[in-house]
Formats: sequence, structure tokens, C-alpha cells
Amino acid sequence: MRLERKWLTLFSLAVIWFAFPFTIFADEIELTGDSVNIRSGPGTNFDVIGSGNSGETYELLEEQGDWIRIQFNEEDGWVTSSFTKMAEAEEEDEKEDEKATETSTSSVETISIPFDNTHIRSAPTTDGEIVGFAEKGDTFKVTGDQEDWFEVSNDDLSGFVSKRIIKKSPSSSTSTSVFKNKTIVIDAGHGGRDVGAIGSAEVLEKDVTFLTAQELASELTMLGAEVLQTRTDDEYISLGSRVSYANTMDTDAFISIHYNSIPEHPDVTGIGTYFYKGKNEVLASYIQSELVKETEATDRGVTHGNFLVLRQSIQPSVLLELGFLSNPDKESLLGTVAYQKKLVSGIVSGLGKYFANE
Repeated sequence: MRLERKWLTLFSLAVIWFAFPFTIFADEIELTGDSVNIRSGPGTNFDVIGSGNSGETYELLEEQGDWIRIQFNEEDGWVTSSFTKMAEAEEEDEKEDEKATETSTSSVETISIPFDNTHIRSAPTTDGEIVGFAEKGDTFKVTGDQEDWFEVSNDDLSGFVSKRIIKKSPSSSTSTSVFKNKTIVIDAGHGGRDVGAIGSAEVLEKDVTFLTAQELASELTMLGAEVLQTRTDDEYISLGSRVSYANTMDTDAFISIHYNSIPEHPDVTGIGTYFYKGKNEVLASYIQSELVKETEATDRGVTHGNFLVLRQSIQPSVLLELGFLSNPDKESLLGTVAYQKKLVSGIVSGLGKYFANE
């Protein structure tokens, strides 16, 4: 009887193996940044148990929202997916993976987006322009399949989405995000009688800053942050009131949004980020880097700025100069939805990296 049971068990295992050949494997992730924090749990509220550097690989045990559980020094560790990529397999394994991908995706006709704010790009690469954002539950028809990307389309949007994003399965519990439990104050520069800079086509800075602030607030709210705004209408708010508001709200980040202008030099262009206190330079650097990456704008760098809203802030704070209204070409670009989405994507990405490495 025991012998029969043994053979029955082996037979059952064999059936499971051949029935599900693509689910029993050990993926590895590779870190893409230096001094990346490895935490005891999936969130920035968990203790840092170590760090890793670019190029290091770890066994992937689980994906939960924006966090990945890895095997770290004989124990479980968690790292944000912002600083990881799937490790490159050996040549033979790559061939097997290609076959598996062809087999497992050739019959895919539709997909459902598992996360809010999923990037849809113009080309099957992370360098492709972001043509739009899909939300959790949106469905797309799969019109093509190119290596690690699906080509997708629905009534509102067409482009490419990463298979890795689609492959992620949200945990049954609420997915953890670096923005959860974060309070962010967004300051739309100027307002009311204070119009700010005036563009070459008489576009007012106060209107463009408000547009950006609204888009940014919407994105951060969807990601789980508590978003507060110094103004929610075209009204005049003193500089002192703006910074006092941020100081009294236990703010994790204060973002003041502005646009530049030098009428006598209409060819000047670019994005710059300012900080006052040295400890805020890291926040400024993350946001500046991601803004330039998303927009491909001229990089005017991270600079110390003696602005009142930064000087009197006791919370992490930066002031962003997101473009030049005095440049006719840039002025017309700044008002477009597509470019505003790029600006917002850069700010959100920079904030995310800052929170993940606090």
C-alpha cells in the first residue's frame, strides 16, 4: 500500500510539472541604482536591513505593488521596484524564455491593467514617449507582441505596455506604495492679482502653474498620497501664508511650482530645481533628474535658491522652474496636455525615488 501511495505521489507531481511548465522557476532581479535601501517589509515605514548597489542580483520571491521581496543575506528583504530590472538570463535560458513567452502570449487577445497610472508608450522601450496613462481595470486589445512589450489599443489609447507590469498580480491586501501615508503640499506659484511672468503670447504664469498643480495633485492622490494645495483657485495667497501652511501640516514634501521668463533672451530654455537647506538637495536632485529624463528639456541643474518659501520652510522643500514662457516655442508646448503629463510624470518619479531612499 505504501509503495502504491509513493508512486501515486510521484505521478501527481509529474502531472503538475507538465501541466504548468512556466510557473516553477526562480527569477532574479538586478539593482539599477547605488546604495538602494533593502527593508524588512514592503514600505518605507519598515526598517532598513541593508543596502545594495547597481549590478547586484537577488532571487525574486514575490512582487507586492511597487515592492519586491528578495533573498537577502539568508533572510527576506524588500526593495522598491523603481531601482530594479529583471536580471539577464544565460543565453540558453533566454531561448527557453522566448519559447515560453511565444507559447504563453500568442493566444492573448485582451489584457486588463493591474495598476493605476500605468505608462502607455509610443515604442516598445522605456525610452519611448509616454503617450498616455492607463488606470487599474482598463482593458486593451493586444494587437502585437514584441519581446517584453505588448502592443495594445482601445477606444481611447494605443501604444505599448510592459509585460512585466501586466504580469504583476496585486496582493489581496492593499498594495503598498512609497506614497502611502505621505503628505505633500503643492504650491501653484502666484495667483489672483499676482500674475507672475507673462509669456511671449501673453500666457500668464499663474495659469500654467495652476494647471500643473492640478495634474500633479490628481496623480499623487491616485498613488495614495494625501495632497494639500496652497491655492485651489485663481486667488492671491501671500508667500508667508503658503510656507506657514506647509509647516503646520506635518508635510513630507513641499513642492512650489513656477515657470521662468527672460523676455530679452527668447531663445533661453530649460528646467531648473532650487533648494535652500543642504538636506533638501537630495530631493531636488531626484526631481530634477527625472524631469529632464521625461521631458528631454535642457538641464539647468540643481541650485541653491534664497526664496522665502524655501528659506522659511522647516519641511523638505523645493522650488521648480519648469520652463521659459519667454521662449515662443516652449510657451506653446507648455500648455499641451502631453507635455504637462511629462512634467508631472517626472515630478512623481523623482518624489517616489526620494521617499524610497529616505
